[in-house]
Amino acid sequence: QLQLVESGGNKVQPGGSLTLSCRTSQYTLEYYAIGWFRQAPGKEREGVSWISHDGSTTDYIDSVKGRFTISRDNAKNTVYLQMNSLKPEDTAVYYCAVRVGQPSRLRYDYDTWGQGTQVTVSS
Repeated sequence: QLQLVESGGNKVQPGGSLTLSCRTSQYTLEYYAIGWFRQAPGKEREGVSWISHDGSTTDYIDSVKGRFTISRDNAKNTVYLQMNSLKPEDTAVYYCAVRVGQPSRLRYDYDTWGQGTQVTVSS
């Protein structure tokens, strides 16, 4: 079974940057669309960014446009989320998830999830 592992979460000050990674070692990711989602305490999990299997299509929620960049390196079976100009409201556990087919903003469309990585933005 495909297993995803997120890494790169940390505590940073407002305005700081982090790069999250999502990788798998057992299977290739090149056939999957990838989504990054996040869940803050007491809130529902929300989609943040999505990328097609070949990286040709990307999408972002409005609140992170211009600050976050999703990318992938299929040769390394890794998807990245570069996060700049971080704000306290970006604090959450960040998850990556995969699905066969086109990217979807809906978390219910994703089959396999990682365990999450904590991002905390605080001074």
